[in-house]
Amino acid sequence: MANPTAAMLVIGDEILSGRTRDANMHFLAQELTKHGIDLKEVRIVSDDAPAIEAAVKALSDAHGTVFTSGGIGPTHDDITADCIARAFDTPIDIRDDARALLQTHYDKSGLELNAARLRMARIPDGAALIDNPVSTAPGFVLANVYVMAGVPSVFQAMVASVLPTLAGGSPLLSQTLRVDRGEGDIAANLSVLAEEFNDLSIGCYPFQINGAFGANVVIRGTDGGQIDAAMTRLAKELEL
Repeated sequence: MANPTAAMLVIGDEILSGRTRDANMHFLAQELTKHGIDLKEVRIVSDDAPAIEAAVKALSDAHGTVFTSGGIGPTHDDITADCIARAFDTPIDIRDDARALLQTHYDKSGLELNAARLRMARIPDGAALIDNPVSTAPGFVLANVYVMAGVPSVFQAMVASVLPTLAGGSPLLSQTLRVDRGEGDIAANLSVLAEEFNDLSIGCYPFQINGAFGANVVIRGTDGGQIDAAMTRLAKELEL
């Protein structure tokens, strides 16, 4: 039985401009792999409402689960919550439970829950809150879309709270074989191996060290025995 699938939508001009290096995709991919959910697609869009809405609709239709990161803070360019609401044609407003969380947090901090901070309590109708143990402002889930913060520490905490609630499959396993030959020298062997072990993913990643060419062959799948067999076959054929 195939694993469930997921997609990720990374939102923010700062990612596309190169000002900020995205770390959330790398983290999410690792965690989903361990949980047995296959991350099939990642999109990065700017702080542009039509682009966010279109991407959410497309990814939600195509995959079992969608994770978004970015755009749920207190500033004018934090428009993700509104875009999600429009994508699912549902109203959005300040919600009492989200407001109460923020009020308690800012009271303890000695700060005012002003209009800007209150924006983080705007939640689409029908959504469930996602806990934020780092900075309190909640994420939310609507339909199959999990809307989370872009700050890595907060994103990671939200993922940790969400993953146990999702049905997973078989964790993805992998083995790597270093081959000190160029890709062209081993391409034919890999083609034959891929045909014979068509349930596995076989990737070839070249490198060059001190002028010498080589490649790391990575074999992935959910059946450890198959991976072992494929690795043994490849090593034998390449006389390694």
